[in-house]
Amino acid sequence: MMLPVSVGDRRWRLALTAVLAVYGWWCLQAPADYGWLDSLDLAIHETGHLVFAFGGQTLTLLGGTLLQLALPAAFAIVLWRSGDRHGATIPLWWLGQNCWNISVYIKDARAQQLPLVGGGEHDWAILLSEWGLLQQDQALGGAVYLLGVTLYGWAIIGGWIFLRRRKQDYVPAPA
Repeated sequence: MMLPVSVGDRRWRLALTAVLAVYGWWCLQAPADYGWLDSLDLAIHETGHLVFAFGGQTLTLLGGTLLQLALPAAFAIVLWRSGDRHGATIPLWWLGQNCWNISVYIKDARAQQLPLVGGGEHDWAILLSEWGLLQQDQALGGAVYLLGVTLYGWAIIGGWIFLRRRKQDYVPAPA
């Protein structure tokens, strides 16, 4: 069941979906360029290393990426289950945007040219080396990028559909 929203709320949601569509398109063109969410994503990524440190080196290294994906996914699930279908598309968009950033990191595994926090270790260079996949960094990064594009598309199209689909659920704003 979709939650009822006011007509004014619907307009703000339409505007937000439009902004995310345009900003997402800009991000898609150059995923390695710094965007306004990148500082937040980096903080979440680095926190993930600490959260998953209990699991040894591999899980610690993977933990940054795991938390970077798990946090927006959790928000999307909670909003979906609460009945806010459109609201769930916003963190779904964020999940796609995180995939673009992660794809850049994976594709850099061999080159290791990205500036890292504190000049630390390159998570994906170590992980892909351990898994014998270092030579596949471009293909794997491309697959993660494509996943991000797909999530972005679902989020934007879903956002429009959920706002247009059941207009009877929209209630007039109180006077």
